[in-house]
Amino acid sequence: MRRQIAAATLAVLAGVTAGCGADDHPNEPRPPSPIEVTAKVDNEKVDVSPSKFGAGLVVMTISNQSDDPVQMAVEGPTAVTGGVIQPGQPGNLKVDFKEGEYAVTAGEESLAKPALLTIGPERASSQNELLLP
Repeated sequence: MRRQIAAATLAVLAGVTAGCGADDHPNEPRPPSPIEVTAKVDNEKVDVSPSKFGAGLVVMTISNQSDDPVQMAVEGPTAVTGGVIQPGQPGNLKVDFKEGEYAVTAGEESLAKPALLTIGPERASSQNELLLP
């Protein structure tokens, strides 16, 4: 029995010792919290609200109010193309925006005028903020 206890104690001590590494563990600040942006597509144009915000992850909720399917595309320093959104249906597009000027289009087949976005410097870190599910 003593051998088993001694072996278990050695195993625990070995695990604790192996878990200790260098004393220098720099913490990188967390990225900015994602923000929600809305977009509407009709037969004439694409609207995005807001049209100015800081760089970082954005979840765009899109409402297709046109008569045709659309495939949203973001063109600029970061280029992203989403899936097809049927008329009258919503869709989502996640974009990790970098600073710069962007055009948000309804796809190559659409005649809708693109929305123009101005993305500023990266938003503040979400460090020390309570992130809710």
